[in-house]
Amino acid sequence: MTIPHSFTITQPTQIHFGQGMINSLPRIISSFNGTIPLVVIDPGLEKAGIDSLITGILDKAGISCTVFNRVDPEPGLKLADLAAETARQNNCDCVVGAGGGSAMDIAKAASILLTNGGKAADYLGLGKIGKPGVPKIMVPTSAGTGAEVTFTAVFINEETGSKGGMNGDPLYPDAAILDPELTLSLPPGVTASTGLDALAHALEAYTSIKAHPISEMYSLEAIDLITGNIRAAYADGRNLEARTNMLMASLLGGKSLAMAGVGLVHAMAYPLGGMFGIAHGLANAVLLPYVTEYNLIGNLEKHAHLAAIFGFDTGGMPLREAAAMVADGLFQLNMDLNIPATLADINVPGDKIPEMADIALKVAVPIENNPRRPSRDDIIAIYEYALNG
Repeated sequence: MTIPHSFTITQPTQIHFGQGMINSLPRIISSFNGTIPLVVIDPGLEKAGIDSLITGILDKAGISCTVFNRVDPEPGLKLADLAAETARQNNCDCVVGAGGGSAMDIAKAASILLTNGGKAADYLGLGKIGKPGVPKIMVPTSAGTGAEVTFTAVFINEETGSKGGMNGDPLYPDAAILDPELTLSLPPGVTASTGLDALAHALEAYTSIKAHPISEMYSLEAIDLITGNIRAAYADGRNLEARTNMLMASLLGGKSLAMAGVGLVHAMAYPLGGMFGIAHGLANAVLLPYVTEYNLIGNLEKHAHLAAIFGFDTGGMPLREAAAMVADGLFQLNMDLNIPATLADINVPGDKIPEMADIALKVAVPIENNPRRPSRDDIIAIYEYALNG
């Protein structure tokens, strides 16, 4: 293990993990002196009854809330602005984000806008948030984004069609409630794409040039949990043990990316969301094997170690050959989970690849984190490889 000369870790979020933990929501709100929460909730939770479960728990505790359920899979900046305005009009003094990454990102942004003013677009980039937001509590209902423990909120800019993030320590949630029972109704397809999103976070953080011993600890445990449980969670969503392990993996993946960052997979996934509305988790899942194959030579030792975690017997193999096995494992995992094999399968037009590459190159921090520094031609070549396999 090579220990970097220096690194900084920020871990401000209270974590409440376990079956039935959602019932502690009123107590946690009160601990932050919250009285009227804005509950940003994914409308997809209505079918599972999770929205009424959450509002019912609050109502039973005598806490009146305002529900904001205008959440898109790839939310725009205007939704963040609208959520904040809804909170202002209803005198909300705290925010709860329940659902996937989109709901949590809107909730985090609304919290910041309530105290800092302005529009969400004013805070795109790094370090532009001056004041802490109102207390924000995240309730993930899928095992994927890890947004409950990260300092980022990502949105589509409706004016430009590009995708970008608000970033800064004030975006760290004050608390996160992770209740595996809330993930039991997640459909197989969403289980797969969100789980592979968590895998992308952990894998890219592990191979990031900013990785350090503590981030690697989180990354490796997340990868081990995902490779050991995602197939079972996909095959039978009622498998509570697999769901619990996947939710823990998502949390650990979020922590690792907050410490070490993500890489080229995420940079290349951004234009898929911004230009074509492809869900973030699905974009990451499709690209992950192709980008990993490109990245191998950037750190053969780490990729060979990952291949062993994936279950390959790499003993006695040349290092380059052992490292290559992890890409094989990722292609096989996608196949088992019925993830589309190519970009063509998710209707990405080949003639847009040069434009996609230009956008990806502008996602500067993930590019800088990547173990192999890509050129524009490299990115075009990876997209072309991923287009048809």
